[in-house]
Amino acid sequence: MFGPYLRRWSLVADGEPIATPAARLLPVRGESGPAMLKLSSNPDQQRGAALMEWWNGEGAAKVLAREDAALLMQRATGSGSLADMARNGEDDQACRILCATAARLHRKRPGHPPPELVPLPLWFRELEPAAATHGGILALSLETAHALLADPVEQVVLHGDLHHENVMDFGPRGWLAIDPHGLIGERGFDFANIFTNPDLSDPTRPVATLPGRFHRRLEVVAEAAGMERRRLLRWILAWTGLSAAWFLEDADPLVEVDLTIAALAAAELAR
Repeated sequence: MFGPYLRRWSLVADGEPIATPAARLLPVRGESGPAMLKLSSNPDQQRGAALMEWWNGEGAAKVLAREDAALLMQRATGSGSLADMARNGEDDQACRILCATAARLHRKRPGHPPPELVPLPLWFRELEPAAATHGGILALSLETAHALLADPVEQVVLHGDLHHENVMDFGPRGWLAIDPHGLIGERGFDFANIFTNPDLSDPTRPVATLPGRFHRRLEVVAEAAGMERRRLLRWILAWTGLSAAWFLEDADPLVEVDLTIAALAAAELAR
């Protein structure tokens, strides 16, 4: 499946193919150096590819070519890992890097963003039936989401899935984002995902759910993102409810991470 694009863009394979639920990837080399060839017909992935092209390498990996279901982008070759930093005593710094990356992505830039970006009210649509079915903290998350979405501030183009595995070390180019969902809405949404990661990638090595870590992150992220603490808490509660709804639909045990962080946010809001 990679062959036509290897020929068209004068690429050679530079590693083994990688399969994910939404895409097929192949490390390659071309005239611009190390790159990643990504094939996906998934609407979220295609929308994200269009957004990365619009970002034009500012805060995100630079797109070298895009056609139909294929995306060619620069490849991260640095040795750093935000997940490893978080697990090895440098969580504060990892959080600050994520916040700085979000700030670059949120900047205003010339031209109109891709028209297919999804508004946050539409993105949250699956929380309502889950809250009706399960109640409890999900009902509180839904109530919080409704209030935030009814009164948005600082609306920007959003990454939509900004966490430790989606911001990578690009060596001299620094830390850059990959794999956006491509949303539009209040900027506070993009910081909430920090609070459940990197545990959602590997719950056997927890960071987010360790005692005291939530409250420390709250201080670090609120300062680094320039956000009012209570509004950040409300976005965390709204986001973890939506994420939990998706995991519950799949009967995925990772839902416990979301529910733990949601409960911490709700408790802090009630103080």
